[in-house]
Amino acid sequence: MQNLLIKNKKAFFNYEIVDTYTAGIQLYGTEVKSVRDSKVSFTDAYCLFINQELWLRGIHISEYAFGSYNNHVPKRDRKLLLNKKEIQKIQKQVSEKSLTIVPLKIFFNENGFVKVEIGIARGKKKFDKRETLKEKDTKRDLDRVMKH
Repeated sequence: MQNLLIKNKKAFFNYEIVDTYTAGIQLYGTEVKSVRDSKVSFTDAYCLFINQELWLRGIHISEYAFGSYNNHVPKRDRKLLLNKKEIQKIQKQVSEKSLTIVPLKIFFNENGFVKVEIGIARGKKKFDKRETLKEKDTKRDLDRVMKH
């Protein structure tokens, strides 16, 4: 059971997802409350390695409306929490095949913790994006025909 799912729709359009991982994320209390209110924007978000740690950069979590002076910085870098083996595996994949790491979705797990699903991705070319749009249109047309 995954509560509150916020998806990065652009990631699935701009990238071909090769592999996915679920990671914890270090957040302040006001950030968690903003995530619960779905005040998250994935525009230009990506992951990078800093000192053998995986960080999420560019994700915008809006300030919490009732946060007073304790509020967080909306666009700060946030540390992702993964096992050492997972981090090494991801680092190896990214360095060998020149892939990138993008956040795919944010959700609350059954224990109430905020989790981020990250994807090891390869950028799509322009013709791949057109192909994706064609498939989407075809599927939509088929759904309309089936309903009537």
